Amino acid sequence: MKPSFLEEYLHDDKPLPTSALPVSSDVEPARDLYFDLYNHPDEAKAASQAFLEHQIAAVQAIPSDLPASIDGLTAWMVERTEAVGAQYRDYLAARKNGAPRRYFTNRAHALYFIKAVAPTKLVDGSWLFGLLRHWENPDFHPLIKTYLEELGDGAPDKNHVTIFRKLVAVHGCEGWQQLDDSHFVQGAIQLSLAHNAEDYLPEVIGFNLGYEQLPLHLLITSYELNELGIDPYYFTLHVTVDNASNGHAAKAVDALKNLMPRVGDAADFYRRVIDGYRLNELGASTNSTIASFDLDAELTGIMAAKSVTGKNMHSDYCRVAGKSINDWLHTPDNVPEFMVALEKAGWITRGADAEQSRFWGLIQGDKAEMFGVFSPYEQQVLRDWIATPRARSEDATAGDHQEYAAEQPRVLSHRARQRMLANVGQMSRDGEHPARGLIRRRPGQMGTGDSELHLLEEQIAAMPGKQQAMALLANLMSPSNHHSAVGLMATRMYSQLLDH
Repeated sequence: MKPSFLEEYLHDDKPLPTSALPVSSDVEPARDLYFDLYNHPDEAKAASQAFLEHQIAAVQAIPSDLPASIDGLTAWMVERTEAVGAQYRDYLAARKNGAPRRYFTNRAHALYFIKAVAPTKLVDGSWLFGLLRHWENPDFHPLIKTYLEELGDGAPDKNHVTIFRKLVAVHGCEGWQQLDDSHFVQGAIQLSLAHNAEDYLPEVIGFNLGYEQLPLHLLITSYELNELGIDPYYFTLHVTVDNASNGHAAKAVDALKNLMPRVGDAADFYRRVIDGYRLNELGASTNSTIASFDLDAELTGIMAAKSVTGKNMHSDYCRVAGKSINDWLHTPDNVPEFMVALEKAGWITRGADAEQSRFWGLIQGDKAEMFGVFSPYEQQVLRDWIATPRARSEDATAGDHQEYAAEQPRVLSHRARQRMLANVGQMSRDGEHPARGLIRRRPGQMGTGDSELHLLEEQIAAMPGKQQAMALLANLMSPSNHHSAVGLMATRMYSQLLDH
């Protein structure tokens, strides 16, 4: 029996299309448009509209599982949620019975994923930004409140972009700006919707409807990141806030029902909602990103990039296979052969802990000659490459790497480490291990950004009315600004004024 579209859609190994149409010469590349919209949205408005039209044309051939009428939306959402829950239970049962991780072969693979999805996650919620001006219309409130919750209602530890920025920084994944164009398609779509909401309201509603449904990959990603000792909070937060009971998924359905035209062409409006819903399927997906990881290729790229600055930085006394390090690094294409030469010379021992390799001692240690040369992410790639036996590294593909994923050394999960740190903190408070070097702001001491926040308070207080105040605050809550100190404060003030 042929599976239903819903079953095919929910299957987490199903690749999603990057595009259904060739990119027109009149359409700005997604990566360029992404940064243009982020930094200068007014100047990029025309380009963003052309980009949206191209993407909408691209999704016309993609089927949709949305019901034919909005009357079936609630049942559709419930069915989808139950199907995801059943698949996740099957995943957990399989893991309990000894199945390896489904997504991440090692910690480097997981960090590669975080870096690869950064262009999308760092504009999280942005597609709803353009709706802030409709605060006087209660029908828009479900969508506006969704945007406010994406912004953590102004609390930095709940702001989704702030949380992901910290995750990127902690693990040294900042090089995401150089990713290829496919990784910027989703972010460019979201930013384009953000700054063209008046002309593309049905598409905004449809995109939000699709994005806020709970996907299986989010649950599995959260589980495996924690297992690898990486903070999954950004992902687990979305599991809770997107719930179908009273979360973003439910708000998305309510918003569509509220905003469907009572007078006018409701059928055309819903058709455009479906187009917006299908925009979620363009660009690099979670599954395609995970499947694209190649440990050897990633290490080669890292080492080749280092060779550009390192090719003249080494003395000639150390030679490998008869050549100086500078000679090896003179051409980036030499990197794979150089790594093999290091192995043969005994500098690297594949299949063993990195600490057993002399080369690792040059990077980490009390007197590491190359301390600081490699970011935390780059070190993790090198560590996992060394720990992977050469035969498996060469033979592994995206389809069969799971065979040895379970054999990687077990690490302390993120939650277990947090519990341990909490215990240490309690010991410190009890006086057994006094904490030192804590800097606390003195009473009345003004921080660097406090004057700007004070100025915002004065400006809002001087506004002639609520409408002008809300407009000013909304401008400060843009995708590029809401996670700043003044943007967070503006979010708090906007949220308070919305409810009064």
